[in-house]
Amino acid sequence: MRLLSTVYVRDHRARVRHSKGSLIVDAPAGKQRIPLEAVDTLVILGNAQITSQALGACTQRGVTVAALHMGGSVRFTVSGAKSGNVNLRLAQFNAATDDRQSVAIAKSIVAAKVQNSAMVVDRWARDEKDVGHAEQLAERASQIKNRVARLADADSANLVRGIEGDVARIYFRALGQAVSNTGFEFTARTRRPPRDPVNALLGFCYSLLVTECTGAAESVGLDFQLGFLHRPRSGRPSLALDITEEFRALTDRFAVSLMRRKQIGADDFEHTPGGAVYLTNEGKKRLLQAWEAHKDKDIRHRLLGRPVGRWALPAVQATLLARHLRGDIPAYPSFILPW
Repeated sequence: MRLLSTVYVRDHRARVRHSKGSLIVDAPAGKQRIPLEAVDTLVILGNAQITSQALGACTQRGVTVAALHMGGSVRFTVSGAKSGNVNLRLAQFNAATDDRQSVAIAKSIVAAKVQNSAMVVDRWARDEKDVGHAEQLAERASQIKNRVARLADADSANLVRGIEGDVARIYFRALGQAVSNTGFEFTARTRRPPRDPVNALLGFCYSLLVTECTGAAESVGLDFQLGFLHRPRSGRPSLALDITEEFRALTDRFAVSLMRRKQIGADDFEHTPGGAVYLTNEGKKRLLQAWEAHKDKDIRHRLLGRPVGRWALPAVQATLLARHLRGDIPAYPSFILPW
């Protein structure tokens, strides 16, 4: 299934190979040829396979290849040679190892996340028909907004993360209220594996977002594993996770809208004997179609002063971060929703 410039291989029995400038997807349902020049990202779900020749052709053309587990968590990402220059990556390393600069960037990211979270909860409150729930959501939005001021005095990464964790506690309670009238129940964030449909949906969306942010960081020459808020750890895409934080609330709003509008229902999830919950193949199809429509929407970027396609926002933020690290702008301007 091809949607815009991202190819999603959903069939676990599929095999992706390369022939004459095209990706060939062989699956029990049939064969599909996709010109490689029309692709910028290939996402492989579950146990689908890709040949080394296809992987090589993708990296040569700068196509990011991401493999996701059945639940949506990222198994690995592969891309071509880094663009940009070594001076940018040295500047990134120096910033990551400098406590002052690293904390400043982390504070900017968390400040955006907190403000975006408050705006999304406030939007849920306005959309809520139940008066009692609406008042509770509005109160939680106010509580989240009040946490922004605490960041000014946070002089260490641990304090910044502590404020983020406090906001997350309030925020996820609000999310549980936002979906309470949809037939779904959410009490706490669970992952690896997700234990309920809401966590399964959120986790899958987050993995798609991390894949986007990984490609965005690499496209401007940044090392997607060297972050500021998320400290470097073997196998962790720390910088991609940093950029992801700015868009989590927007992604949550998308997921909640799917449930509120009945675009995703209970039949789109499967429960395993061990207690894990995953999207069914049909559920993934519905989600990916909605995700691409979501990515195609324009959102006004406050700094640029004009609408930008949602699909381009991670690349815009990665570019702004690169400009800050090069010294072109004095601080990193994180993404804040326009509402």
